[in-house]
Amino acid sequence: MTQIPGTGNRVLIPCSAGQDLVRIVQINEEIKSIVAVAFKINIMALNAIFLAKRAGTTALGFGVLSNELRVFSQDLKTAMGGLGGAIHKAVTEVSVLLQDQRVLRLLQEAERLSGGNARVREAVLARQEKLESHKANLAQQRRQLKLVLGNVAQLVELGGVLAKSAKIEAAYGQAFSFALSQVSGEFDGVVEEIRLSLSHLNKSGFFARGRSQ
Repeated sequence: MTQIPGTGNRVLIPCSAGQDLVRIVQINEEIKSIVAVAFKINIMALNAIFLAKRAGTTALGFGVLSNELRVFSQDLKTAMGGLGGAIHKAVTEVSVLLQDQRVLRLLQEAERLSGGNARVREAVLARQEKLESHKANLAQQRRQLKLVLGNVAQLVELGGVLAKSAKIEAAYGQAFSFALSQVSGEFDGVVEEIRLSLSHLNKSGFFARGRSQ
């Protein structure tokens, strides 16, 4: 809650909206990092496919898994694009909340100075109603973001399975097994990097705020 200067009243306004905006910016940075890793996986998968072709029939399974990892990287990029769209909507709602907060403060101060003018009071009540509506919209955006994050997490688990399977297949690469093992180890490492980024996203105070409302 925030206290209006010069009054003894405490007013329920979304004083955490500014913090939410900062947290959304941080979430967006994590999204960018995951997209960058998805691009990296795509390049790695292409190189792995070429290496598997050089290895011949002994690396057929590795080649198939490398192609699946390439598909995974593209699906991940698409999923993160959806998450970015949800973030954009959340930014809009938080920006509206910040505007509501400023206007409400001004109206409440005007009401105090007017000695409780009925028309000013009506304006205050109308702004409070809008504020509550926008808070509900933001809560919906929080839930949507969590849902998309859950879907991305499932996708990343699939990527992890593919990476570990590639490590197993690399052992059958005979003369190329060492090179294939190096590549598959890199796959495993970048998938773990994505898991770490998702963990940071899920721990964001933006979602903690949503659970406390």
